[in-house]
Amino acid sequence: MSSLPKYQEIYRRFRLAIDQGQLGPGDRVPSVRSLALELKVARGTVEAAYQLLVSEGFFEARGQAGTVIAGALPQVSVKPPPVVLSATSGPRPLQMGLPALDAFPRKLWARLVTRQVRRTDADSLAMGDVRGVEALRVAIANYLALYRGVECAPRQVFVCAGYAGCLMLLCDALQMAGQRCWFEDPGYLHARQLLIHQGVEVVPVPVDADGLEVERGMQRDRQARLAIVTPAHQSPLGVALSPARRLALLEWAREQGSWVVEDDYDSEFRYRGQPLAALKSQDVGERVIHAGSFSKMLFPGLRLGYLVVPASLVEAFERSAEALQQRSAQLLQLTVAGFLEQGHFTRHLKQMRQLYAQRRGWLVEALRVHCSGFLRVDEQAGGVNLLARLLVEVPDDVVAVAADNAGLGVQALSGWMIEPGRERGLLMGFTNVATAGQAVELALVLHRVIAGGISVAAVTAT
Repeated sequence: MSSLPKYQEIYRRFRLAIDQGQLGPGDRVPSVRSLALELKVARGTVEAAYQLLVSEGFFEARGQAGTVIAGALPQVSVKPPPVVLSATSGPRPLQMGLPALDAFPRKLWARLVTRQVRRTDADSLAMGDVRGVEALRVAIANYLALYRGVECAPRQVFVCAGYAGCLMLLCDALQMAGQRCWFEDPGYLHARQLLIHQGVEVVPVPVDADGLEVERGMQRDRQARLAIVTPAHQSPLGVALSPARRLALLEWAREQGSWVVEDDYDSEFRYRGQPLAALKSQDVGERVIHAGSFSKMLFPGLRLGYLVVPASLVEAFERSAEALQQRSAQLLQLTVAGFLEQGHFTRHLKQMRQLYAQRRGWLVEALRVHCSGFLRVDEQAGGVNLLARLLVEVPDDVVAVAADNAGLGVQALSGWMIEPGRERGLLMGFTNVATAGQAVELALVLHRVIAGGISVAAVTAT
């Protein structure tokens, strides 16, 4: 017996009949009412199947004259349409984790870089401080105190080569090889891969509407040495860690002598209400390591992240930073320092919040209009990505591969899961959707990709 929903089963039967020549152009199909009575299903079920066939060009609705097989049938294929949006290897329009590359102030950045180049002296040509350029660490400490409520001294700030560099430094300083670490499930895929590569034993802890399930974490491994969380905007579900669970997580860390890494990757981008306070701002027990990244707020090629570590860990992190020697280019560090000191950074974030709210709205509306039978977008208060739940019985990884081939850059939610089978959906960025018209074009391509995946599933089921 087919596991497909009823409307998909009806859709599949008509598609097979057309593919095999049993129904041809101009042939009339049963009315919705008569077919619903014959199959003993609700009229809405048949209507859903008919609407899908009309949208794909297989049916033609003629009002009171009924519905017939379209005169010009689309090319029949069990593969998604070979739509390619871009022949380049550059960023794709729905690629995750990217800021709006078209809106970055490149001329301003070029002036700041040029100014730093002109200031080049013998000292700036040396290796520099393993913790990062002092001017940048001071600027980061000032920014965090003003905008994230994190009080720290510049000596507690370590500048790294992106978030990956932050995790590598952390694993070395805390001697995490062979140790256990709570990790959100689903959670940031690349971070999980890096931790495993560093020899860390990842303990999956489920995430629900209130964020990381701290009680489940304690049930699975109360004595874990580390927990990595995205409390302001969980990656990838977009939920916030509730106040009660924030306190529970901090209490667990204090009691166990464990550490919590707060990945604050896009907390500045919140479209409803005020940005949530950083977990580090509540850390009276000094058990939280705060991590941030300029790569997701400015541009990914920058490869610049930072850690704020408790005072008790500064020496251990200094030793590891000296051993790893993974400094970022001083020229870029000094340029970012100037970007922060002169107020360009906060102005840029304000402009991006407004721009991202608009671009998010364009994509959400386009998906609602053109993919409503296939997808439901989760409500999220912030972030730079969308999660769209699949409403049809087709594997999300199949859709993601087809969407990737079509140039969209969509990812499967199941790929971010440690324990399979709990979540299905599509993850997509919206920051580089430049116009409402482009959003519609992307939604139409995604509609065809998902419909093609349904066809593949239907053929496979037979």
